[in-house]
Amino acid sequence: MNKIIKRRPKHLALHKIQFPLPSYVSILHRVSGAVLFLCLPLLLLLFDQSLRSIETYTNLTEYLAHPLLKLVLLGLMWAFLHHFCAGLRYLAIDLHLLPTLALARSSSKWVLAVSLSLTVLLGVKLW
Repeated sequence: MNKIIKRRPKHLALHKIQFPLPSYVSILHRVSGAVLFLCLPLLLLLFDQSLRSIETYTNLTEYLAHPLLKLVLLGLMWAFLHHFCAGLRYLAIDLHLLPTLALARSSSKWVLAVSLSLTVLLGVKLW
């Protein structure tokens, strides 16, 4: 019996693999979901402080006037918008509204464009 031995790599060189755009959207969807989940207690605390009294509301607005905190909140806003848009994309794929690979790939471009555009528009409005 003649055995053919395939030489496989012992490890993957992840830095040499070129992912397609939908894989980046998928990775960002997971990361944004994890960030939103981990920051949920902080966001609930901010919401609680904003509703507790007028003093806590004024203190909170003074803290949130700091540019670094505004940048963090802008990042959280992007995480929410990206997670929302990518979730709609995955729902459309699951409902077979994007039946071809070309449509699914082009929808990943739309997810990035819409989430970044909405982040910029809302960020300028809220900054």
